Amino acid sequence: MAPTPCSLICVTPRRRDDQDPSVGGDAQGAAALGDARHVRSPAHQARAGDLGHVEFLQALCEDELSRRQAAGITRRVRAAHFEQVCAIEDYDFNYNPKIPAAHIRDLATLRFVEAGESVILHGPVGVGKTMIAQALGHQACRRGYSAAFTKTSRLLADLSGGHADRSWEARLHNWARPSVLILDDFAMREFTVTQADDLYELVTERTGKSLIITANRSASDWYSLFPNPVVAESILDRVVNVAHHIHMEGKSYRPNKRPGAPSTEKGS
Repeated sequence: MAPTPCSLICVTPRRRDDQDPSVGGDAQGAAALGDARHVRSPAHQARAGDLGHVEFLQALCEDELSRRQAAGITRRVRAAHFEQVCAIEDYDFNYNPKIPAAHIRDLATLRFVEAGESVILHGPVGVGKTMIAQALGHQACRRGYSAAFTKTSRLLADLSGGHADRSWEARLHNWARPSVLILDDFAMREFTVTQADDLYELVTERTGKSLIITANRSASDWYSLFPNPVVAESILDRVVNVAHHIHMEGKSYRPNKRPGAPSTEKGS
């Protein structure tokens, strides 16, 4: 039996990992839902004679696809547990002109995610490393990838708790699952033997998936924080050598957020 017009219109390929497809460009699905109240539905247009049979079916399929895409974005952003939802466009590159804006905007294309590469954002406090990391993570969610954001100390504490209640493997699998994992405030202090071992297992479990790391120290200063140089080399060789290194040099933006400080249009 020949396929119906609707089956020809609605069947679309799925992304790998059964993820939702991207909503072209910067994912306008959510905005489309808000605008839907001001646009006549396909049913109204069909009754008015504006749509033929095939056009009506196509419009229904497109509406349903937009709804599912917008719902998927919302679901992935919620699951990521970002501290703030932001975009690269929200960052004020003029405030610290030495920050490589072109390189960061290129990362926003997410080619590094497709290639299974990582990103290391390092520099002094307050220059916006965490904001850029979350903006890249949010962009990934809008493009159909899963993401997770966490302070590195909280991830290590979570894995440590797994050793106590025998849920370590399940917790490790949970952190290994997202396409993009953001480790904020990495290398703040020396790692214990157990923490170093847990990091090694996490990094090896996530082979082929992207990490986004923010740190005050450059990667060359991380090695001395590990108790075992062999473990340090095993971890960092898998991360540092497959990462885009972004040095974010400049002054802290946080003084602008003090009560009574002059307001600005964009933050970092």
